[in-house]
Amino acid sequence: MKSTKKKRESASAPLLIAGSFLFLILIGTLLLKLPIATTESITWVNALFTATSATTVTGLSVFDPGSTLTAFGEIVLLVLIQCGGIGLMTFATALLLLFRKKIGLQNRMYLQESFSQNSVGGIIRLVKIILGFVFVIETLGVIILTLYWLPDYGLKQALNLSVFHVVSAFNNAGFSLFPDNLMSFAGDPFVTILLSTLFIIGGIGFTVVMDIYLKKSFREWSLHTKLMVLGTLLINVLATFTVFILEYSNPETIGNLNLQEKLIASYFTGVTPRTAGFNVLDYGAMEDPTLLFTMALMFIGAGSASTASGIKLSTFIVVILASMAFLQARREPEIFGRSVRIEAVIRSLAVTTISLLLVLVFMFLLMVFETIPFLPLAFEVVSAFGTVGLSMGITADLSSIGEVLLCIVMFIGRIGPLTLFLILLKPKKENYRFPYDQVFTG
Repeated sequence: MKSTKKKRESASAPLLIAGSFLFLILIGTLLLKLPIATTESITWVNALFTATSATTVTGLSVFDPGSTLTAFGEIVLLVLIQCGGIGLMTFATALLLLFRKKIGLQNRMYLQESFSQNSVGGIIRLVKIILGFVFVIETLGVIILTLYWLPDYGLKQALNLSVFHVVSAFNNAGFSLFPDNLMSFAGDPFVTILLSTLFIIGGIGFTVVMDIYLKKSFREWSLHTKLMVLGTLLINVLATFTVFILEYSNPETIGNLNLQEKLIASYFTGVTPRTAGFNVLDYGAMEDPTLLFTMALMFIGAGSASTASGIKLSTFIVVILASMAFLQARREPEIFGRSVRIEAVIRSLAVTTISLLLVLVFMFLLMVFETIPFLPLAFEVVSAFGTVGLSMGITADLSSIGEVLLCIVMFIGRIGPLTLFLILLKPKKENYRFPYDQVFTG
């Protein structure tokens, strides 16, 4: 009986995670549709799209948040972003801890699932560290950015802009109160480096941050932490120089900037597709190779148990390692003197395959219902799946059906395709297997 109950609780964890995001989206939709939330009337579909985009920390928007939302609307958006970034379960746990309420085993199991942990042991400690870390980082970010913007905007507006953009950046949302997002700061090293540092930290994964905090030596770090830190550094450097080279002579992006501004804009544009969503350049004016490269970055995403989405960088690395192991005729992938379990390889391949199929299906559906050219639509779908929020400028031109389809993509992208399939398929462990037979592949 106890075993059956435990399995039922474990199986219901993905459902609760998905349900918590859906609950936030519905509440957000209702609040954003209130007359006090906007300066002009918006449709129910617009409200749903915006609430979904904020809760899934995507950043796609069918209207300009800065001019359309009132102070109340901005607060609603920020709460959705913060809860969506750290997870409603984490937020609820924070309230329980605040009021010194006991956190039961079932809630600990939900948190374990949310943060991709192997056991419930130490999960409350992890949550406390995460909450403290989020508070410290966001507070520091707000103070620094407020002081920087103070001469230009005055205390009240500088504080308002700082709070909104810091929360949006740390949670990898990409929403901005400026009409052109951050394009007016393309050559500003302070704003671009500060905000990019926030969304890189938020996207690397809370478990990685905790591992680095508790273990000061690189040798003591877990394999996952090593892969995430080195992988993030490598892919960010590669992305920066790829954008720099491809867009160097493009007068509509960085072609007319000086060398320092080109490097700054290339860096920000290279790292932001890791699900951050801010833009300092016009993606509608970029070269096709840059757009394709950006789509690949958005599909990969950032870290597990973070504010980011995509298939996750660690998943991508495991797939690469597994491919290398096959070519070298090794039974298991190996790196840093450690082997990667075959279960992790199969899970990574499943996540990648299912994600790719979902993206292709929704690309096809949008092509059926929209009259927009293929590349902008494909870019929009990948951006929505990776909960990135970058766009070639077509979001406001989507039909109501297109908006709803992208809402579904953003929702799946945030909870993860495997979570969705665990809910729908309810997999069972069988005590038997069929005999092997030959299948020719490759």
